[in-house]
Parts: sequence; C-alpha cells; structure tokens
Amino acid sequence: MDEPDSGNGGRPWGDWVVTFATLAAPTTFIGALLLYFGFAYTDALYAYFGVDAATLGFSTQEYAMRSAGALYIPAGAALTVALACVLVYYAARTLGHRGTPLPPGSRSVPYVISACGLVMFVLGVLGGFAVWSAGAMDTPLLIGGGLALVVFGRALSFKLAGSAYPVARERLALALVAALVGLSCFWAVHAYAKMHGADDGRYLARHLWLRPAVTVDTAERLYFPPRQVRETALPVTGAKQRFRYRYEGLRLLAEVKGRMFLIPEDWAETGGGVLVVPADSSVRVAFRSD
Repeated sequence: MDEPDSGNGGRPWGDWVVTFATLAAPTTFIGALLLYFGFAYTDALYAYFGVDAATLGFSTQEYAMRSAGALYIPAGAALTVALACVLVYYAARTLGHRGTPLPPGSRSVPYVISACGLVMFVLGVLGGFAVWSAGAMDTPLLIGGGLALVVFGRALSFKLAGSAYPVARERLALALVAALVGLSCFWAVHAYAKMHGADDGRYLARHLWLRPAVTVDTAERLYFPPRQVRETALPVTGAKQRFRYRYEGLRLLAEVKGRMFLIPEDWAETGGGVLVVPADSSVRVAFRSD
C-alpha cells in the first residue's frame, strides 16, 4: 500500500527543515550580536591598559558572556520605552474606536511628536556629518529615535481618527524606517559597549586590589621601571637551584590560553606596561587575596 503524499514533493521531512531554519536563523543572529558586542566591550576594557583584545585570544563563549554587562542597560531602556509607546498606542486606539470626544488639542499631539522626531533626525544627520560635536551615542540615538517618533506620531494620528494603520502606500517606507532604526540601535549599542568597557577599565585601574595578587619566581631577571614591583634575589641553596628572583607587587589582569597577563598594582600612578608570563614550569607563581 502506498504511503500518503505528504504535500512536500514526497519529502515528509521538508516541514522539519523549514522549522529548523526558522528557529536557527534568529538564534545564530543573536549569537553573532552577543559575540560582536562582547568583543567591543572587551577590546575597550583591555585597550585602556594597552592590550589588544586579539592578543588575549578569548574564546567566542567568553566574548558572548562578557557582552551581558554591556547589554543590560540598552536592552532595559529599549524595552521600557517600547512598553510606554505600546500603552499610549493602545490607549489612542481605544479612544478612536469608541468615538468619544477627545480633549481639546489632543489631535495635535501626534503631529507634535512627529515634528520632534523630525528635528531629532535632522540633528542626528548633522551630527553624523560633524556639523556639531555629537557624542559617540548621540548620532545613532537621534537618528533612530527621531525616525521612530515620526512613525509613532503618524500611527497615533490614524488611531485617534479610528483608521487602520499602516496604509498600503506606506509599507515600503515603513520597511526602510525599520531597517534604519535597527541599524541605529546596533550602532548605539556598539558605542555603549565601547564606552562601558573603557569606564570599567578606568575603574579597574583605580581598584586593582580587586584582582588577585601574584608573586612570581623566575630563573632570569625581569626588568621593570623603578619602584613598580619589589624584586628579591632568592638565597642560593645549591647549584641545581632553578628560581633565583622573586617579584611581588603584581596583579593578575587576565589568564587566557596558558598565559598570564600581569600588571603592577600601582599602575594607575606609575603607568607602565603589562607583563605576559607563560603559565607553565618556566616560572613559579603564587596567588593571594588581600
């Protein structure tokens, strides 16, 4: 007896492929965003100490985990604003469908909102062309927020009149606006991640006591600028003694792929660089917490 036709050209697994692709594509996109913003945050954080994030060599999972701190505030702010807009939108739709008399001047509110959005958009474009000194987040927020307000004001005007929105002739324009708003959001979050990373770098430089203290014993002498670390020549106990110098006053900045990035604990006052030490038998390392 023949199997019934599945309606997918004889391929009963066709629906599963479509379903998997539908679920996997957004997941992959979100993962890529987390990776990108995590790298932006990490790069700005360690660039404050003169270290390139590519030199550290964090894994993709570590970059994705580091993106969380840079996304809480932007995501929370965006969701809060979206919730407020949805509440206003549904209130306007309810008033429009009921046909109840509106308060005087209320019909002009959507046009005021759209006008404010247009002004914000123009300021954002001018800031992007350096007509005025816009901050790293000013341009994308003004452009994206301005466009969103223009569309929001137009939607409110339709709902207050009891009409459906969007109208067919504006769907293409709305698609372009959505693309620009999405690009602006990406731009703004990237700028925030960089700023957040730089701020955390400055904070960490002033509070290096939060990082573990490290004592390093080496066979050969290391050279630091004066008064950055404490060097002690270890007593010679025999010809086979391997470690001859001890260095104290260091903090662990990061440990990645068998390498320790050490920084002087008074780095904020004296400046200096970052020492890269292999985490193997060539050195002897002791950690302690203050």
